[in-house]
Amino acid sequence: MGGVVLSTSDPLTKAKLSHLAYIKWRQEGLPVGVSDAPPPTPSRPPKPQLVSPKEIPAPKSSGLPLNAYMLHNLAHVELNAIDLAWDTVVRFSPYIDLLGQGFFADFAHVADDESRHFTWCSQRLAELGFRYGDMPAHSFLWRECEKSSDNVAARLAVIPLVQEARGLDAGPRLVNKLIGFGDLRTSSIVAKIADEEVAHVAVGVYWFVLVCQKTGRVPSSTFTDILQEYNVELKGPFNYSAREQAGIPREWYDPLSTTKEDKQLCEVYDRLACIISIEQENSSLGKLPK
Repeated sequence: MGGVVLSTSDPLTKAKLSHLAYIKWRQEGLPVGVSDAPPPTPSRPPKPQLVSPKEIPAPKSSGLPLNAYMLHNLAHVELNAIDLAWDTVVRFSPYIDLLGQGFFADFAHVADDESRHFTWCSQRLAELGFRYGDMPAHSFLWRECEKSSDNVAARLAVIPLVQEARGLDAGPRLVNKLIGFGDLRTSSIVAKIADEEVAHVAVGVYWFVLVCQKTGRVPSSTFTDILQEYNVELKGPFNYSAREQAGIPREWYDPLSTTKEDKQLCEVYDRLACIISIEQENSSLGKLPK
């Protein structure tokens, strides 16, 4: 079912199928299947035209008012997020014995949330007299996804802990701009989406740490190594409160602002992660906790 979602080009149909796949799995207790491989790239509609980030028009030249411009950009992010979550489910399904069903349950749930977010954005655009596809968009998020197609720890680091965490940073600024523009209805939708994205980042943190434990690696240094290996850049300003709520240690993304006490806590955290990993190996656990 995840493969069907990825192969569907119409955005609203993709969102609907994403929701139906998750509900069918939850209600009928279906097992997690194993896929040979996900589609190399998700199907996309003819519009929007995909361009490089530098070619995205400025608000004044986009042909859309500022609120619709910002909402269109968010809709594009949410559509990509549906595919990112399902690609994670499908691509890493051969490793179910290592990861456990809880991994796939969590990312299918994320995909369901993202489908709802895209639907909200699309409905609000229609209320404003526009639709998704009315201006160009970029494929940056999917290029970042492709970087991590061979490594589950890298996928978790690059997508939830970097790309989705950027959404936590940008959410409050977007809400304030919409309030300043006078569009309180759109601002409330964006605020709701931003609140729910905290849980998505938290899912990424949880499974990244567990994968590190399972493979006997230290989470903080593994995160840094992955970003260097995959040439992923961390950019501020950071929404420290939202990131803390999601469970990302500040030392991972902003070491210069970390206090001595914070560093000591992170060192303790890393030592505990190693101890847990050793205990898991000693007890011959075959699966990660759900």
